[in-house]
Amino acid sequence: MAAAMTALVLAVLLSALDQTIVSTALPRIAEDLDGFDAIAWVSAAYLLASTAATPLWGKLGDMFGRKRLYLASTGVFLIASAACGLAQNLPELIGARALQGIGGGGMIVLTFALVGDVVAPGERGRYQGMFGSVYGVASIVGPLLGGIFTDQLSWRWAFLINLPVGVVTLVIAARVLPAGVRRATARVDHAGALLLAAMATGIVLVTSFGRNWGWTSPRIIGLIVATVAVAALLPLVERRAAAPVLPLTMLASRTVVLGSLIGFVANAAMFSVLVYLPTYLQIVHGVSATLSGVHLLPLVIGLVVSQSLAGRWAAHVERLRPILVTGLALNVAGLFLLGTVGGGTSTATLSCYFLVTGVGMGMVPMVVLTAVQNAVPGEDIGAASAVVTFARSIGAAFGVAVFGTLLTSGFTSRLRRLRLPAAFDPSRPETIRTLPAPVRPGALDAFAHATGGGFLWITPLVVAGTVLALFLRPGRAAAS
Repeated sequence: MAAAMTALVLAVLLSALDQTIVSTALPRIAEDLDGFDAIAWVSAAYLLASTAATPLWGKLGDMFGRKRLYLASTGVFLIASAACGLAQNLPELIGARALQGIGGGGMIVLTFALVGDVVAPGERGRYQGMFGSVYGVASIVGPLLGGIFTDQLSWRWAFLINLPVGVVTLVIAARVLPAGVRRATARVDHAGALLLAAMATGIVLVTSFGRNWGWTSPRIIGLIVATVAVAALLPLVERRAAAPVLPLTMLASRTVVLGSLIGFVANAAMFSVLVYLPTYLQIVHGVSATLSGVHLLPLVIGLVVSQSLAGRWAAHVERLRPILVTGLALNVAGLFLLGTVGGGTSTATLSCYFLVTGVGMGMVPMVVLTAVQNAVPGEDIGAASAVVTFARSIGAAFGVAVFGTLLTSGFTSRLRRLRLPAAFDPSRPETIRTLPAPVRPGALDAFAHATGGGFLWITPLVVAGTVLALFLRPGRAAAS
């Protein structure tokens, strides 16, 4: 069991890190590969591909055995990591990142599904909590590692470091993971997989680039219309498929639907916090990227401890709903507290706010996944895990996009009250500290309050998630 868990934890760590590790390396990548105009695609390509591929990996794992699909997705991830590290221009890097996302999406969803194969139902919450802690820590550590590799070695090591760790993961997994059961009795649902990938692509493109392209621009409106059309067509196709990639019967389960919606809400809030708190610390408090991670240690500690405890408590199915409601309520409290931050908020006060937020964030995601896995038959665990993971990925993209829009609009509106140099660009708040001393405090305070305002606007979304959790009815674990 210990060896199997080691392989699965390493897979989650690698895939989660590669969603965040490039953020601090992007400026150097753009400089080296001469591609400032399209640099955003280095991150977007990974998110897009991993989100689109997740449901298909989950279904294929159910049909052909999760171990062989897990090994295949890890192999794809490692090949793509090598290609990223060796890329000579930006198009090569973007293409390799997309391939890496395809493999990474499989690693995440199949890891969560494999827990259902190697762990007794009553212990699933405990181990899912451990994986969730790894995921949360990776979200903080990733940018720090990216900065260290970029400054001390080369940005290419942000990708090449995956190779030795990934090879160890493959060797352990090949030896200790159970072979699984091959249940394929029908052809793969190619049409459903294509439509689901197209829908995911549309959602991620809209959420990732809506602010840059303009929410009312023809491109964004066209993407929204196309995505809605694909979403309407998908149920018609899946109803006729012999082995649908998204079983409609699963969506009739209250637990699956509510769990997916709660996962969406929780990740929207989580990634708003994880992405923008370091920015707030670096700009308003003037700390380095490394020190911003140190300042966030209370959040990480709260997240890791609460993930672990919530996983243990989730072994008792009757505790699942109280855990979710409590975690979401603490999320609401943490977001409200973060909504009060300003330019002069002390480090001690911030640490308390971070701790409350981290505890709330840690109590939700893996408990949701445990409740959903316990509500479906063993042959559908992969597909059910994929549905929740898919919803969480979309939630993360949505939260970051909406928060970014709120932050920018709030910051810009507050700057109108200040007499700033005409050359100052509000889209580059990191340059605030180059402003003349008389106006600099006002600009820093404007950014701090705009950040707090963003957290307040996100809060009602989590309140809605808390209400949904009251209606969740976790069932007993189904036999595999």
